[in-house]
Amino acid sequence: MPSLPHDNAPDAGACTRAASRSPTAMQAALACVALLAGGALFLAQGHAPLRTLQAAFLLLPGVLALLLPLRTRAARRLRPWLVTLWVGAFLLDGALRAFIAGAYQAAPDSGFVIGAVANSNWRESAEYARGAAPALAGWGAVLALALGAAAYLATFGRRAPDDAGRADMSRAAMPRAAMPRAAVLALGALLAVSAAGYAIKPWRKLHPLVFWSAWAGAAADLRDDWRHHDAKRLQAHGLARKLAPVVASGRPSTVVLVLGDSVNRDNMSLYGYQRPTTPALDALKRRLGDDMLVIRNAWSSDASTLPALEQLFALDKDNDNDSGGEDAHLLALARAAGYRTWWISNHDDIGIEQRHARLAEVVQTVNRSPGRSGGGLDEGLLDEVQAALDGPARRKFIVVHLLGAHPYYKLRYPAGADPFAPADAVDAGLAAAGRSGRVARLRKEYDAAVLYHDGVVARLLAMTQAAPRRDAQENRAWMMLSDHGQEVGHGADFAGHSPRTPAGYRIPALVWRNRPWPAAAELAGRPFRADWAGWTLADLLQLDWRGETGKYNVLGPDYAWDAALLPAEVREGVRLAMREPPRR
Repeated sequence: MPSLPHDNAPDAGACTRAASRSPTAMQAALACVALLAGGALFLAQGHAPLRTLQAAFLLLPGVLALLLPLRTRAARRLRPWLVTLWVGAFLLDGALRAFIAGAYQAAPDSGFVIGAVANSNWRESAEYARGAAPALAGWGAVLALALGAAAYLATFGRRAPDDAGRADMSRAAMPRAAMPRAAVLALGALLAVSAAGYAIKPWRKLHPLVFWSAWAGAAADLRDDWRHHDAKRLQAHGLARKLAPVVASGRPSTVVLVLGDSVNRDNMSLYGYQRPTTPALDALKRRLGDDMLVIRNAWSSDASTLPALEQLFALDKDNDNDSGGEDAHLLALARAAGYRTWWISNHDDIGIEQRHARLAEVVQTVNRSPGRSGGGLDEGLLDEVQAALDGPARRKFIVVHLLGAHPYYKLRYPAGADPFAPADAVDAGLAAAGRSGRVARLRKEYDAAVLYHDGVVARLLAMTQAAPRRDAQENRAWMMLSDHGQEVGHGADFAGHSPRTPAGYRIPALVWRNRPWPAAAELAGRPFRADWAGWTLADLLQLDWRGETGKYNVLGPDYAWDAALLPAEVREGVRLAMREPPRR
């Protein structure tokens, strides 16, 4: 006789129907994989490969929410919407970046793009949208399809049992899919990497909500900064006119200032380094002899770019020229004296542009990708420099701002050009000093960047020398120095900007002019501070003005060295360097 079912026993058919409508672990896993793959595909359109991977880890937690067991009907209904919105933010990020890169070969946080946005109003934005409608419509259609697919995947197999099914099914009888232990461990590892990404600021900044919020804030801040810097530039030009500068010789004049970035003179064979990192400048020095000064003990006043440049261009250190406590800016002073001025840069830096570059009459920036992982090769500036040299102006002051050896070092020279790959005496010295293999590898990349930089710098000097002349007595001068140095295993097992070791301040300083130097060897042996370079450049520009003093000009007879501004540990390094014999 068959037993009668208990009143509270689950109906087998109800269990089967509910199980068929409940998500399986495989369905959820497939949906997660598809969402991650689609998100990564979109991200790859606007990010470099490494950043695509980092952004994909930031995407991961929202996608894995599909695997969470939810007990309430409201939570199950809300989850697909939240997952779709989460994934949609990353899809939109990739689409926007890809559109900007395709239209302008620029990153969205480049000064070029942020400046254009900051300089636009709603009417101009609408006009732009009408003009770019075909491209925007294409990306909009692709994005709409991707969002639809994401919404479908987020709801794939996620239909909860209906009320009748749940009434007929006890919680104990609900189907449960056990996840394999290996899969649990793998998911745990992935989530740990994702958590680390959220904890690390450079990764976290890639999240669309963080990035685009900061982007909008940067555009708003730039509008405010423009109002501030416009006033500061007017003030700088007014002060320069007040100082009444003149060009002493009355002759045509062309002066070129080449600013490197993160170049340590200790890594230049021109300064005695073991690796042949400056063959072009070595050859120029042999050909030009004493006409090309190689200042052996040159030091930056700061280990980072913005403050170093701020001090480099400032004049009137003693505030003795009735400037009201303000330092005159060299670019403004040169313009007031009648020079046509250029700022030609491979940096995308709004601060540098607003504080210095915009004081020049002509501003040309070839780099539209900010940050350490951005920027093209420095040779991209050469055509712009040549055009400036060929121009009709009678007096020219051309500032050329290179990326030099700025981290990441491997991006500062052509891909695959690693000339120092075999082990050599430098590697042996690093190993003897206890430096890590990582620092030894970075030293090779850094030296390769210095070698590439050497070729660009030498070409800029050759171009300056060969530029058309307008007068047999024309003044022609060229100066190269770096904003600061770089620590790459010199005094510590470390690679990068270093405000606490002398390597962070050791820089090259090279000067050429088309007239002989008196006592060239004595001039080259003087210690030099980059924050006094403005006075030396004023001498090369042949400027005279009210309040001028010669004690900061390394080329002048009244030069008076003082290392007091440098940190104490760096001043000791200066004293040691000054006692060292020349290493030529």
